[in-house]
Amino acid sequence: MNRLFRKSLYACCLALLIGLSGAWLQPAEARTSFKVGYIGPLTGGNSSIGLGARNAAELAIMEHNINPEAKYYFELVSLDDECKPNIGVQAATKMAADKNILGAVTHYCSAVALGTVDVYHRFGLPVIVYGAVHPDITYAHNYPEVLRIIGTLINQNQVSSKFMLSQGYKRFAVISDTTDYGKSHKEFFTKYISEGGGEILAEFGVTADQQDFTVELTKIKSLNPEVVYFAGLYPQGVRVRAQMEKLGVNAQFQGVSGVKSDAFITGLGPELAEGCLSFLEGSPLEKLPKGEEFMRAYTARGFKNAPDTMAPFAYVAMTQILEAVEKVGPDRKKIARNLRAIQGEDTLIGKVSYDDHGQNSEPYVSKYVVQDGKWLVWEDSDYASGKRSLKK
Repeated sequence: MNRLFRKSLYACCLALLIGLSGAWLQPAEARTSFKVGYIGPLTGGNSSIGLGARNAAELAIMEHNINPEAKYYFELVSLDDECKPNIGVQAATKMAADKNILGAVTHYCSAVALGTVDVYHRFGLPVIVYGAVHPDITYAHNYPEVLRIIGTLINQNQVSSKFMLSQGYKRFAVISDTTDYGKSHKEFFTKYISEGGGEILAEFGVTADQQDFTVELTKIKSLNPEVVYFAGLYPQGVRVRAQMEKLGVNAQFQGVSGVKSDAFITGLGPELAEGCLSFLEGSPLEKLPKGEEFMRAYTARGFKNAPDTMAPFAYVAMTQILEAVEKVGPDRKKIARNLRAIQGEDTLIGKVSYDDHGQNSEPYVSKYVVQDGKWLVWEDSDYASGKRSLKK
């Protein structure tokens, strides 16, 4: 019986017991109890991703706790960063200062993760970033406590630029939010497009909470680009795409990983979302060898929120933290060293290996397109087969 199947069986049993008792199972008296943490956007525009990731981290803990072979029992401390750097720093400080918390799965938004790495280093709290993709999170400082299980936006833009050029697109207009996340996406995308022979007609920086894009899109319309590339998160991506339609900007919409959310489709409606593109680290659950087992376990727990794009990463990250504590005990420094030593581990998201900066060095980037109200992997879509066409 493989490990994930065994965990899934434990989770199903636990869900049944919870349903009968209406309460959490308490730790076995023989086990010492410790805390682990989760920080992500639990409220606000990005909460659908943050809540799904938190639930996945909680699932990993529940599966661990009902494993009779486990030495320790764990409790989850969950904090909201709202995808805002100042709130994120407060949450990180509160969590890292609690010595009873041995490790944490943290952050979807890059601006928040960039602002908190110093906190984790100062307090020595081992964290695995599950969703933020700015390169500097792992590469600017090389803090031993900070790891990242997802790839970086460098990988993402290498794939996306090559793909767009292969589709025959040559003329691009770029809109990016002015956070480090948006600016870095723009930097690498424009670099790879230009190197590949494409033309960047114009670049526009917008604030992360900007509502009206009339000025930018009017200028873009006059340039007649083939593609509008948007680097930001999905709430703003909804507004950009909707206003493109309103102003008659007849160009292909291309988004970064921050756009890949079911909430993007819900916000636009299936008709406007149809044919929009996004690129995201990892593979969809249905493509993963153990994806169905994960979904069965997640569903059995009865979480109110569906597992969105980052849930598998959060699940694996929390599993790795719990296993590290099991191996080395409740010592933050030893936990961090154990996590850094992971090489070629088979996980739900594929193999994971951390390099000398704590960065997963085996990332995979998937291409997505909206078809009939759903995000589909490009290769499985009518667009890839030629039955439907992107905008030209």
